Amino acid sequence: MRIGFVGGGTGGHFYPLIAVAEKLSTSQYSPELYYFGPSPYDKEALERHDIRFVSCPAGKLRRYFSIQNFLDVFRNFFGVFVAIWKLYLIYPDVIFSKGGYTSVPILTAAKLLRIPIVIHESDAVPGRANKLALKAAQYIGIAYDDAAQFFPPEKTALVGIPMRQEIKNPPADPFEYLGIPNDKPLIYVTGGSTGATRINDLVLQSLNSLLPQYRIFHQTGPANIQELRLAAQGLLGNTPLQSNYYLEGNVAPDMVSALLSAASLVITRAGSTTLFEIAYHGKPSIIIPIPEDVSRDQRTNAYAFARGGGAIVIEEHNLTQHLLAQEIASILNDSQKYQSMAQAAKSMYIDGAEDKIASILVSIGVEHGS
Repeated sequence: MRIGFVGGGTGGHFYPLIAVAEKLSTSQYSPELYYFGPSPYDKEALERHDIRFVSCPAGKLRRYFSIQNFLDVFRNFFGVFVAIWKLYLIYPDVIFSKGGYTSVPILTAAKLLRIPIVIHESDAVPGRANKLALKAAQYIGIAYDDAAQFFPPEKTALVGIPMRQEIKNPPADPFEYLGIPNDKPLIYVTGGSTGATRINDLVLQSLNSLLPQYRIFHQTGPANIQELRLAAQGLLGNTPLQSNYYLEGNVAPDMVSALLSAASLVITRAGSTTLFEIAYHGKPSIIIPIPEDVSRDQRTNAYAFARGGGAIVIEEHNLTQHLLAQEIASILNDSQKYQSMAQAAKSMYIDGAEDKIASILVSIGVEHGS
């Protein structure tokens, strides 16, 4: 049996594929796994899970005007021809897509070659790639009830988001693992795999007011990491507050698991994979979605998640040092509110998405291969 994976551009598209691959590796059918895309995204993760990378070009689907839009139309047409050829040579029994612009040529080619398609939508409002694929898909998994209205009910199921085992299994003592003393509430700030400039800037501006009461682990994303380190050093100098601040560009999955276990509060963008990881660990959060004119799905995700009671949403245009500090204090200084939010966050998690999708892929693959 051969199973193809596609979907990328962000960790939120890519890493749920890895979670499903983990489950497929235990299948009695021992399927061969392939990842199709313009780049491996995380080559080490692919190699670790014995997933073969197959290069296939794709053009982005931008919501804004750019001269690149015209070039990407041709990239997508070219990508379809490349995908037809490479899919024909491998001929997977089923394709699993997490959406994103990288999936468009592969899914178009799969449809033409009559290869079964399974898609998963992590967001409350589906992206354009999954909207294009919904008619061809045999099965559609969704993470939010809100998304059900966009898909045919007869082949759509609420499954949650596939999650890697290393995220689910934090170390017994996460503080010791991280090398962080457990003497103050720990706030984990993350702007996702690419970082968030507005959040990074505001956190730096707020360090002197927040660090006396809290420890902060700040995941900034890889861009401008040295400049951010220098800025933090300039603000904190050699004061005792410096030992309460931890700054990293990106963190490995085992560290993410430890951070989510150790943190009292998470400040985050509204990527669905991150939100469901927060929910799994039952942590209150402050969500600062990417502005709607840049990413409509993030704002919708944020409010869909916060409706459950486990999070507070601050729109980026309202974000100030004072408001952020006020919301942090309102959660961490009120034990009853904190416990209520933690329980509400935990209730948002839907277990077993990776098992359900792996089972569906094997079932369709067996049927197609027979």
